Amino acid sequence: MPPTRRLATALAAATLALSLAACGEPEEEAAQDPGRSDRAAEVNTSPDQDRIRTDEVPDIAALVPAEIRERGTLEVVNSVGATPPLNFYATDDETVIGVETDIASLVADVLGLELRQSTVDWANIFVGLDSGRYDAGFSNITVTEERKDKYDFATYRLDNVAFEAPAGADWTVEGPEDVAGRRIGVGSGTNQEEILISWSEQNEAAGLEATDIAYYQTPTDYYLALSSGRLDAYLGPNPSAAYHSRVSGETEIIGTISGGGDEIQGEIAATTRKDNGLVEALAAALNEVIDNGTYAQVLDRWGLADEAVEESEINPPGLPRQDG
Repeated sequence: MPPTRRLATALAAATLALSLAACGEPEEEAAQDPGRSDRAAEVNTSPDQDRIRTDEVPDIAALVPAEIRERGTLEVVNSVGATPPLNFYATDDETVIGVETDIASLVADVLGLELRQSTVDWANIFVGLDSGRYDAGFSNITVTEERKDKYDFATYRLDNVAFEAPAGADWTVEGPEDVAGRRIGVGSGTNQEEILISWSEQNEAAGLEATDIAYYQTPTDYYLALSSGRLDAYLGPNPSAAYHSRVSGETEIIGTISGGGDEIQGEIAATTRKDNGLVEALAAALNEVIDNGTYAQVLDRWGLADEAVEESEINPPGLPRQDG
């Protein structure tokens, strides 16, 4: 289940607290907060987002199914988590902000529609799409072969996971051999855990040391372990790791890999009910904002430029079906 709204608010507030020191002159910052890293960056987590916008493109708007065009709104569903920069609550504990919301806003602009967002728990995203209550999901949804049975996808971000280490780390991760003998944290039951176990097994088969895998359930716990030297790195979703390293200055990304592991590059996509006629318009709108530069501005704003796609694809190969 997604984290609670209360936790989302607490973490957003913590993020704001990290960024407040960036409002003064450098000398003033050092005097007020001598422990604050020069690597930290300011990020706007207030409800006043001043989002990046773009213009309607009539030829693309014409691709929208008639029922939606006549209604005049793009009904988008999301699930709000506790960790920026995906969908999360602003400091007012009400306004949903983040990279997913900004990309959905750009798509609605191109289609000449008013963006209307609904926030539900993760499972109800798909229930709402199935019923036709919502037109599209923009909620960090990965393309999988199983999901393609019921949904259409228009891709807009790479699905990557990242190794996050204390700032100033003197090593990097490019492949399995780089984590041999290292103590790496991970969440139980995640794709990241599967990747790490597979890499450790490959290393042992090659005569290298196994990876010492440590399990953590909350960011508070694994960041404490990183800061105290009990972990060499933590393997988790790239967006949250990139955001944390950016606003705290206490950690850095030392390597990224596909969320699909060695088999396939995972991709995040706008998701619609299969064959409802909207996916072509979504893909065309996404390609428009990729071409006009506003997409890149949104990714830069949230520190996710390394997850950019060159073009939006409809129903590309997804993560393989699970056995059984």
